[in-house]
Amino acid sequence: MGCYLVTGGAGYVGSHLVRALADRGDTVVVVDDLRQGHRGAVPEGVELIRSDLADRKRLGEVFASWRFDAVFHFAALSLVGESMRDPLRYCMENLSNSLGLADAAVKAGCLRFVLSSTAALFGDPEQVPIPEDARLAPTNAYGESKLMVEKGLLWADRVHGLRSACLRYFNAAGADPEGRIGEDHEPETHLVPLAIGAALGLRPPLTVFGTDYPTPDGTCIRDYVHVTDLADAHLRVLDRLEQGSVRYNLGNGTGYSVRQVIEAVERIGGRPVPHSLGPRRAGDPAVLVASSERLQRETGWLPRFGALDDIVRTAWAWHAAHPRGYGDR
Repeated sequence: MGCYLVTGGAGYVGSHLVRALADRGDTVVVVDDLRQGHRGAVPEGVELIRSDLADRKRLGEVFASWRFDAVFHFAALSLVGESMRDPLRYCMENLSNSLGLADAAVKAGCLRFVLSSTAALFGDPEQVPIPEDARLAPTNAYGESKLMVEKGLLWADRVHGLRSACLRYFNAAGADPEGRIGEDHEPETHLVPLAIGAALGLRPPLTVFGTDYPTPDGTCIRDYVHVTDLADAHLRVLDRLEQGSVRYNLGNGTGYSVRQVIEAVERIGGRPVPHSLGPRRAGDPAVLVASSERLQRETGWLPRFGALDDIVRTAWAWHAAHPRGYGDR
């Protein structure tokens, strides 16, 4: 059994990793400022330290109190639209906090670091599915901030021996299959919970942005990866770090259109998704799908919940049982 630090472990993807670690008997310490995370997402027996990563003194105390085998870093500003309204905040905060965390890890002798990165590094892709060697050209400040972090981590490896794994993915979706935790954002920007919320009458009708894309049904196609499969991928790369730092794209292998997601929600929920058709949003590519071929080949990772209906089914169960999410806002 190991001892792991998870930043942002009270958030959506981070909390599912924390559950996976706790379920296998590891010691887990979560650092989360709870701006987007929820205390109810952290299981009993897991230490939750409410702190901002910008508090370097507190971070040093955390590393002095535990001997961590690795750091999993999820805490970050992550809204693309917001990043374009306030790009300097995104670049400064995401870079400073991430590299401050890496610096603390190096000083404590913890030399394995797993970053929750983003496939937004690739901007408008020239090839789909997107391979790891595709051109890195972010089209928003969020993606740029993650690219800067990845570059900083490479220097930390070169100079200090900090082995890092950066997992680049687009759309986390679904919920814990046992219904213990799920997705609760405010504001919510993800398609699956917005469609489910509209069907359940918990949110306004959905707007479909653009129906004239060069796709089979005219709507955007995106890559949805079940959040439990994402947690599994984060665990699998730990052993791979023994051979050096790695960068992996993480995709489902199949993209689904906005209309297909709406149809899946209606199929699973047995009720219509109220929605209207709107114009395209600026900067939305027609198709975004990441390849996970290298990750599969080198770690044996395969999605357990690759089918869209399986993803939606777990998400529907969570939202139907928790109409107010964690109820702590």
